[in-house]
Amino acid sequence: MNKIEQIISTSAAKGLKMLYQKEVDEALITVQQTKKEFDGDYTVVIFPLVKIIGKSPELIGNELGKAIIEANEIFETFNVVKGFLNFVVKKSFFLSSLNQIVDNKDFGFVKEHEKSPLMMIEFSSPNTNKPLHLGHIRNNLLGESISNIQKANGYKIVKTNIINDRGIHICKSMLAWKQFSNGETPQSSNMKGDFFVGKYYVIFDREYKKQITNLISKGSSEEEAKKNAPLILDAQKMLKLWEDNNQEIKDLWYKMNGWVYEGFDETYKKLGISFDSIYYESQTYIIGKQEVEHGLAKGIFYKKPDGSVWVDLTADGLDEKLLLRSDGTSVYMTQDIGTAKLRYSDFPIDKMVYVVGNEQNYHFQVLSIVLDKLGFEWGKSLVHFSYGMVELPEGKMKSREGTVVDADDLIDEMEQTAYQTTKELGKFNDFSDEELKKLSKIIGLGALKYFILKVDPQKNMVFNPKESIDFNGNSAPFIQYTHARIKSILRKAEEDKIELGICDNSLNICDKEKLLIQILMQFQNIVCEAGANFSPALVANYCYDLAKEFNQFYHDYSILKEENPKLKKFRVNLCYSVAFVLKQAMGLLGIELPEKM
Repeated sequence: MNKIEQIISTSAAKGLKMLYQKEVDEALITVQQTKKEFDGDYTVVIFPLVKIIGKSPELIGNELGKAIIEANEIFETFNVVKGFLNFVVKKSFFLSSLNQIVDNKDFGFVKEHEKSPLMMIEFSSPNTNKPLHLGHIRNNLLGESISNIQKANGYKIVKTNIINDRGIHICKSMLAWKQFSNGETPQSSNMKGDFFVGKYYVIFDREYKKQITNLISKGSSEEEAKKNAPLILDAQKMLKLWEDNNQEIKDLWYKMNGWVYEGFDETYKKLGISFDSIYYESQTYIIGKQEVEHGLAKGIFYKKPDGSVWVDLTADGLDEKLLLRSDGTSVYMTQDIGTAKLRYSDFPIDKMVYVVGNEQNYHFQVLSIVLDKLGFEWGKSLVHFSYGMVELPEGKMKSREGTVVDADDLIDEMEQTAYQTTKELGKFNDFSDEELKKLSKIIGLGALKYFILKVDPQKNMVFNPKESIDFNGNSAPFIQYTHARIKSILRKAEEDKIELGICDNSLNICDKEKLLIQILMQFQNIVCEAGANFSPALVANYCYDLAKEFNQFYHDYSILKEENPKLKKFRVNLCYSVAFVLKQAMGLLGIELPEKM
């Protein structure tokens, strides 16, 4: 709650006790901005109080409104419309609030302190058999933005990544390179390392399918062909050799992973993504296997006749889950058990958050229960931040078939689209081509991030590159252009010697100005709510609402040509505050706002 909402909520609770001798929890008192069709600034919703008080909503509203007005000097009047108690706030309060925003460089944020809880947030989690793609982009942008938002809510943050650098999928790329590359390298082919390795993952799938078709033509069933194709059998042997520390296989693994890491680092840098700690499945799976062996010895898990190890979760409403294969090799669950144990020994974690798509909901249900069964007290408190899938207008993407849109290609396409769009608009004719290309990078990347982050994370979404670069709609370019427009006003104000500072609280400001301040005051609520719900979309759409409201004000009212010097100074302060809050809010999304456009 912002300051005025807290005043109303506390006053309402006191008023209800005084009027009706009823103790009402402030959590039951809903305070919101007044709907546009009503007269007022803030509203108390009376309907939830009717059962408690036992009187009509109109009667409660009128009696409570009178009590609140008498107890507080900041309200002018009130009115009751059915079950809504609406308050008109004095303009002096809004002016005073604006002065506080101008004077507070940390407005909307909670400062981290020594006793702040530590939240570890895992995101990205790529496989080293392919480059980062559009799905990874959504994951990375959500992880980075959620980290920023939680930090703004006062948490100490550790951003972590788990690199899935081992397993059958890695061996597929390795085997394909070994059999089909003729010694080709990223350098010799002039390819980015992760693209290069990803190419051989696709080659494996192509050749594997040929072998399956051949076996079926010779009388095998499709299921038998998939199991007995020479390539998949060789990949399984390679995985076993890797886990047995075969030097030749390990050397190949180190070499190919090294190519991939160079590629990943380049992509992360482009996206503005960074990590505080990185874990590798090749290290953590060993700890996981040890924990599974301990669980087996304690009777928590059981072994099947083929030697595979399982956990029975039927009593927990789930099913049986494989933890170790019959040949002793591990699965993802094994690795996640080991990673969790290692992290909690490395950091004093108060809350562990996994940013992973909703197709893994079951996996994290199982992980939470298994960790709890193993005796880790933090098992049941882990948070799986589950988000929806992202697709292109053309439909789903498949890594094995090479139909994935790689992150680097998409970023480059966004920059090119931004460059072409800005040239066609003709708004940037005073920019040199070099300046325009630099601006296009900011616009293109901002458009990509905003388009993805403005969508409710839990929903599936379709990413349309052309729609994302729109200077007039709910987009980053619209917000970026608004910010640049304000910065231009502020530069001219500085030239005119109009200084920021305390404004006269007796000014008669208009309703649009009052509404803009009200939206600015809402920022701290938005940051808090976005943190509680792990939702960057709340911040993104707040930015759009603020930018849209400012543009309406800018269209209707003069700023630097205002004749009243006190009102002119106020409007410059208002412009500054809008630009400041937009920059703070878009910064939480990892989006840069240019000073000039």
